[in-house]
Amino acid sequence: MMDRGSPALEEDQDPHKDFPKMEHPVCLIENLEDGTIQVNEDALNILSSINQKVVVVAIVGKYRTGKSYLMNRLAGSKNGFSLGSTVQSMTKGIWMWCVPHPFNSEQTLVLMDTEGLGDVEKGNSQNDSWIFALAVLLSSTLVFNSIGTIDQQAMDQLHYVTELTEKIKIKSADQEADLDDDSSEFKRTFPSFVWCVRDFNLELKLDGKDITEDEYLKNALKLKKGLSAAVQNYNLPRECLLHYFHSHKCFVFDRPASKADLQNLDNVEESQLDVSFVEQTRKFCDYIYSNSQVKSISGGYKITGRGLGDIAVSYVEAISSGSVPSMENAVVAMAKLENSRAVAEGLSKYNEMMNQNVSKFPTETCEEFLNLDKECHAKALDVFMSLSFKDENQEYQGKLVEELLIKNAEYVRQNEEASVRKCKALLEELSAGMKEAIKNGKFSVAGGYKLFIEEKKTLEVNYLKATGKGLKHLEVLQDFLKEMEHTESTILLADKTLEEKEKKLAEQRKQAEAAEREKEIMEKNNLELQKKQENDQQTYKMHVEMLEKKMTEEQENMKRENEWMIQEKLKEQKEMMEQGFKRKAEMMEDDIKRLKEETKKPQRSFFGNLIKGILPGAVGSLLKRTGIL
Repeated sequence: MMDRGSPALEEDQDPHKDFPKMEHPVCLIENLEDGTIQVNEDALNILSSINQKVVVVAIVGKYRTGKSYLMNRLAGSKNGFSLGSTVQSMTKGIWMWCVPHPFNSEQTLVLMDTEGLGDVEKGNSQNDSWIFALAVLLSSTLVFNSIGTIDQQAMDQLHYVTELTEKIKIKSADQEADLDDDSSEFKRTFPSFVWCVRDFNLELKLDGKDITEDEYLKNALKLKKGLSAAVQNYNLPRECLLHYFHSHKCFVFDRPASKADLQNLDNVEESQLDVSFVEQTRKFCDYIYSNSQVKSISGGYKITGRGLGDIAVSYVEAISSGSVPSMENAVVAMAKLENSRAVAEGLSKYNEMMNQNVSKFPTETCEEFLNLDKECHAKALDVFMSLSFKDENQEYQGKLVEELLIKNAEYVRQNEEASVRKCKALLEELSAGMKEAIKNGKFSVAGGYKLFIEEKKTLEVNYLKATGKGLKHLEVLQDFLKEMEHTESTILLADKTLEEKEKKLAEQRKQAEAAEREKEIMEKNNLELQKKQENDQQTYKMHVEMLEKKMTEEQENMKRENEWMIQEKLKEQKEMMEQGFKRKAEMMEDDIKRLKEETKKPQRSFFGNLIKGILPGAVGSLLKRTGIL
């Protein structure tokens, strides 16, 4: 199968640094005694801590068929999932074991061992159906484990697959009121299918010729011709496997050991096992490691452990409420959670980067602060874009902008307050001598006013010459000089060497200087506002460009997914034709045609209209409210 989905968020650190080490499996879906199911909070906490993309392998099959052994081998352990040694089913519900992916350090391997199907002690076949359905919904690779051969009895054990359309819906109830659920769309998000046949004792031959394991499965899945009820019952599970799942793979295993050793398999050394069985197990594990894909949902979005926990909760809640789980509803619910987290993560990144610079406040210039804000805003948006998906009408992108504007205002305030403190401290230092002279009456003598003005000018020059004062240096200076006006007027009036006319001119000059400083402050603030508006325009443009880039990537993902679906449909159609089911093959033509039309849709006009029509409505309105646009 092709690698579908959006690119993963780049990490600047060891990808497994914060990996939650699991020594043993934990129960993910608890099967309660009253027949109900629930998600285990401990398992959810583990999943929520996994930010890597997850490859999810679930195994299903009749109880006491050795499912747990295979899962332990995938985990690289002799034990972990309970094997048991009696006819009782040991696994209840769905158990989960998260381990580092052995072939890909950027992924986490999530192994799920399910409760054995057909356990006579349960007495509730519906419970089996839901466990099977949940294994399908949560996994990216589904392993079906059976004993003996792939015969009709084995197919009968797979009757759960024929119930999937009753247990799972693609669209929500509202959407299905207008549109019938298209079961052919299951293949888009259903897992790949692997059939493991245990204790296989036949020769892989067909009509006297050697065949591969995959050919053995393909032959077993061939349909019969005819319209009788018996033929339809024969064909139904086979059609479901062919139409719902992809990458059908088969492995056959010899009996691993003697009956005595089988009862204690988790303590048996590998050297005591059948050589062929060991080699077959190795091939199975290597295939799973190499070919199992990251779990993805509709639209090709690859999910993390956290997302896996979200959809598990959504599906179990739907089942518990008595409704049929909808993949679309689960995606919508997950999107709300993930987009809210994306906003929080983006905001956290902005705060983290800004806080690293708070100690450097005040910034010397407006441009310095704006550049810092722009850099932090861009990183916050980058984090948001990497985590968000299905952000309809850019609702959450708008929330991010709104939160960033609030945070920006807070850092603007901190930067200005730092400037005010720095300037006041500087003025206090520079004016200390002058204030002491005033207190000692140095200027309360003939010619004292001239001496005062000279010291005041020296103070202003030294103040303006000093660096690191920040954006409020003129305002703080103006306030300081206003506070000195009364003292200056007192000294002026007391100076007997000045005539009345000279005193009036001095007062007028003082007022003119104050007015000139006010004008300078206004011009500075206007220039800063202009620069801020230019910066905000660039920020808005950045939002548009990053949104368009993300939408282009999502469209490309959908296109690739559709192209993959077309190839899958064409393979099915070819097989139907080769088996003589011409009518069935022709019925698939509409699906193939629809997918081809979707794939050929022009992208640029779509994006242009979306950007112009949606983004200004959600994000642009916020920027307009703050005067940016």
